[in-house]
Amino acid sequence: METEQYLNSGWRFHLGDCPDAWQKWYKDESWEQVDLPHDWSVTQPFSRSCSSGTGYLEGGIGWYRLTLNPGPDFDPKTQSCSLLFEGIYKNAQIWVNSYYLGQRPNGYIPQYYDISPFVDPGCSLEISVRVDHQDIADSRWFTGSGIYRPVKLLLRPLLQLVHDGVYFHCTKVSAAKAEYVIQAEVANLSQQEQACSLNTLLKPEPRGAQPDGPETGASSAVTSSFTLAAGETRTITLKGDVQAPLLWQPQTPWLYDLTLELKSPDFQSQTQLTVGLSTLEFSPDRGLLLNGHPTKLKGVCVHHDAGCLGAAVYPSVWLRRLETLKSLGCNAIRMSHNPHLPQLYELCDRLGFLVMDEIFDEWEGPKNKWSTGHNVYPPKHQGYYEAYPDWHARDVRDWVRRDRNHPSVIAWSVGNEIDYPNDPYCHPEFQSMTGNNDANKPEAERQYNPDRPNASRLAALASDLARLVQQEDPYRPATIAAAFPELSSQVGFLEPFSLVGYNYKEQFYDQDHQRFPDKTFVGSENAHSYEAWQADQQRPYVAGQFLWTGIDYLGEAPGWPVHGSAAGLLTLAGFKKGAAYFRHSLWAKEPVLHLLTRAWDATEEQIPEIITHDYRPRRSWNYRPGQKVLVYAFTNQSQLSLTLNGRKLEALAKPDPKIGYLAWVLDYQAGTLEAAAFAKDSNTAVVIDRLETSGPAVGLKLTKWQPETALSPSAAMSDGICQVEVQVCDALGNPVTEGRVRVHVSVAGPGKLLGLENGDLADYTDYQAQYRSSFGGHLIAYVSCTATESPSSAPVILTASTEEWGSFSLRL
Repeated sequence: METEQYLNSGWRFHLGDCPDAWQKWYKDESWEQVDLPHDWSVTQPFSRSCSSGTGYLEGGIGWYRLTLNPGPDFDPKTQSCSLLFEGIYKNAQIWVNSYYLGQRPNGYIPQYYDISPFVDPGCSLEISVRVDHQDIADSRWFTGSGIYRPVKLLLRPLLQLVHDGVYFHCTKVSAAKAEYVIQAEVANLSQQEQACSLNTLLKPEPRGAQPDGPETGASSAVTSSFTLAAGETRTITLKGDVQAPLLWQPQTPWLYDLTLELKSPDFQSQTQLTVGLSTLEFSPDRGLLLNGHPTKLKGVCVHHDAGCLGAAVYPSVWLRRLETLKSLGCNAIRMSHNPHLPQLYELCDRLGFLVMDEIFDEWEGPKNKWSTGHNVYPPKHQGYYEAYPDWHARDVRDWVRRDRNHPSVIAWSVGNEIDYPNDPYCHPEFQSMTGNNDANKPEAERQYNPDRPNASRLAALASDLARLVQQEDPYRPATIAAAFPELSSQVGFLEPFSLVGYNYKEQFYDQDHQRFPDKTFVGSENAHSYEAWQADQQRPYVAGQFLWTGIDYLGEAPGWPVHGSAAGLLTLAGFKKGAAYFRHSLWAKEPVLHLLTRAWDATEEQIPEIITHDYRPRRSWNYRPGQKVLVYAFTNQSQLSLTLNGRKLEALAKPDPKIGYLAWVLDYQAGTLEAAAFAKDSNTAVVIDRLETSGPAVGLKLTKWQPETALSPSAAMSDGICQVEVQVCDALGNPVTEGRVRVHVSVAGPGKLLGLENGDLADYTDYQAQYRSSFGGHLIAYVSCTATESPSSAPVILTASTEEWGSFSLRL
């Protein structure tokens, strides 16, 4: 039978090069002990000398070593032994027992090695990993450094399913029946011919894993018999159907367990996958058809870090973020601009998010990497392009094969803004080009330069990548996120793609829908503006949009001390920003009404449009008497009334059709500000919201975050992470958002403080510090809790304290 073991604890780490550390007998007792996932960049202080593009954090060379004593208990005559590294950033070289396995430049693609020849049964196993991230200006966003994703040891029979070699998809679905195909690569690694049978069973997940699902559902079994010669690998195709299927879709993301049992007289191997029953089609005139029904993408782009955790993000941290986005009405995620944590895709499967997967931000041409502030020249040109010619084909294949069984994945983006003007590609048809992010670009950098790479080259590269994707998944489309279709659409760049993404180019939807009647368009990257939203909603042929971004992220910083981008609906700490409440009013189907306020700036001549970069709008009614206050009201209803302490200020006001919401400047008066929203031609309020003046801040309220989504009990999802929201409050426990207070956090018992994040991108307090100031009245603490069922074990206690108010504790 197959077994897998996570190797996430007991590692030793050294920051710096140790040229002999690949040898099994190397002495590493003085090295730091670490657990995985591990990102050494966030263990270093922020430094202005580092690259702004990657968040002003260090890289370097790091070594990891793990000793298993005894090593894996396996029989080389009947089993194989393999290692799977899910993500190492970057240029990772790996040895086992002093034997060199290989290396991989791409830090986002898994590394899988059969180590059977190098393992002595019953003897110790030594794993050595060298990570080289010296070129810290290699990306336009924060990457992290180290073994930042899990590691697995796998023992499997010599008759086995090839790693990532199973491909499941549906060919037709209806309420009555779903037809599916399974393509399974099987390998006979033994020295004898094997008479084999492959038995598959597809059945609905138990109801406990899907609490909102039906009690029962039909199952389906398919079998195939065949003979494999010694050393032979072959693809076996099976077809089946399910009666009365439970279809996967955002509103009902029902899942099935797919069990594959490969047997012969000598061997038995079993593999289990989680899949969904659905079909998708991108129609040039109707957009995305999921199970035959038009489905608008209400999506966001996300990068892979989580502030103080860096790239070492745990599944439960992603779950908290995803549940918040889903509560706003979001139904889609774009994995910008690289393959993300594998468990994130499982979460998207379970929560019903549609995923645009993505792999590259640059191909063979180097992009500008800003190291001293965004668009501050001169740029640097480190990055993946150096490895692209030799590695892109293997990277694409491994990426698609890893993710293709997720029902959430709907498209494969092979490149983001590869056609960005003069970065580096240009063309004589355009003597000057200005991109969407070129506000400070020198005029000389906008001009045509015949010595730059010609944009016509992109057509051949795009065709090659689309072909590679279709070889591994002919069911879903390859796509591209185009930045300058004014040029790239004329040189064949879009030709290989039936689905075309435009970044901030809504003005070309209509004309290019006519120019390319066989293509479907999608907003692969969009501004948060109401104008961009309307451009999508008014065009049924556009599949939807992906906002830039869903969550703030490290890197792509405008300049010191700001070390990240404020483009998100959520802060780095996972709390909602003002723009999130506006987006909820656009996305939600249920009645929505939110009041937010901020101090009015006397220099402002008109009410500005709410933007993600403005952290000031909050759910607060605490100001100075008589102070001018800007009040926002976000609603999806036709009209609303506004009262202050029972005095009506507005009666049946309607949202401004230009910006999509209402706003006023009021004279502050303590008490209660209340709004009531009404449906069209109705005098009955369908939703009410109010803000009340709170008392002065006198303490902290600690809340352990609890998920609303039932997770599978797999080891991958059971990460043991507690997330504690620390809120500044008044004597009655009401939130107080004004001011800042330094909060010290400690953890007692079998737990460890992993980090504190407040979401303030200008706060460059070391992420290793056990204190941080509140921002917007709160922060989040991440704690690793040692799981135990023993009633006598010590509890994990988190204590948060301030000089002003003393200590507050919470048992985790």
